[in-house]
Amino acid sequence: MHDHEYEDECCVEVTEAAVGQETVDFTMKVYDPTEGFFGEMSTEEIKKAGKWIILVFYPADFTFVCPTELADLATKHEELAKMGFEVFSVSTDTEFAHLAWRNSEKLLENVRFKMAADTTGQISRYFGVYDEETGLALRGTFIINPDGVLVSKEVNFYNVGRNADELVRKCQANVYLRANPNEACPAKWTPGGKTLTPSEKLVGNVYESYNEMP
Repeated sequence: MHDHEYEDECCVEVTEAAVGQETVDFTMKVYDPTEGFFGEMSTEEIKKAGKWIILVFYPADFTFVCPTELADLATKHEELAKMGFEVFSVSTDTEFAHLAWRNSEKLLENVRFKMAADTTGQISRYFGVYDEETGLALRGTFIINPDGVLVSKEVNFYNVGRNADELVRKCQANVYLRANPNEACPAKWTPGGKTLTPSEKLVGNVYESYNEMP
């Protein structure tokens, strides 16, 4: 199907993933900075392990905003892993370029999450972040729950970096709501904070309910 050297790379249909819907299974080649070797990630295997998936797409290795984002994400990697998240940075570079970039850019010295290679742009297209004019991925962050459902999507243009603190907060909220599906997390919710329970009594009365929260 593809004329490139990664003949065993899993292919997905070019239809865009939708929030609230189950994603297709796919694999990507990766460079693993923790183990120091090349390997492969499989969403099917991660789901079988009961884990969440975070995909952090970025335009390219050896660029400017990108290492600041990955360095920021690295500061939250351990916390996310403890919550059951597998974290992957993704660009259209090869896993070999990932290794060279990670080992040469000082900002990336604490990166321990796997760096995935979407060399055909196929996964980037599936998640709606592939720029056909440049062959690069926009800054997209996606959270997939252990059932394979896409529960969060954020996409920025090339020149706006993301904030890993907000990613952690969204992950905390999604973990909580998976365990408490009848509740909803209000704006700026953090663990331990009050939630809302949608019902007919709450319609038109969110102000009263929200301001009763201690």
